[in-house]
Amino acid sequence: MELHPIRTETDYQAALKEIEALFDALPNTPECDQLDLLTTLVEAYEKVNFPIEAPDPIEAILYYMDTRGLSRQDLEPCLGSRARVSEVLSRKRSLTLDMIRKLNQYLGIPAEILIQPYKSLQTPA
Repeated sequence: MELHPIRTETDYQAALKEIEALFDALPNTPECDQLDLLTTLVEAYEKVNFPIEAPDPIEAILYYMDTRGLSRQDLEPCLGSRARVSEVLSRKRSLTLDMIRKLNQYLGIPAEILIQPYKSLQTPA
């Protein structure tokens, strides 16, 4: 396959098909180099044509809690009292910068996700 920018859905599908054919290429071979280039082209095309929006911060916190088996009590060091955790998760209180820093540091939730605007009952997003 001749390498060129992916501009159409047809180009995209052809690149995916070629990636599949080259998937088991051995390292340090021309086939592996072609695979690397094709995947870079596909990633660039997908970033423009199939963007993935950052999740809502509260949904992200709930997801992290669920996947890590955390309870609301586990969020108290990051958000404050039991009442404050409830207010944040029910969207009655917005996240503060200090809360965002603690959630990032202690739970590993990316700050880029936590700083996203979101609907809160306190203030419109």
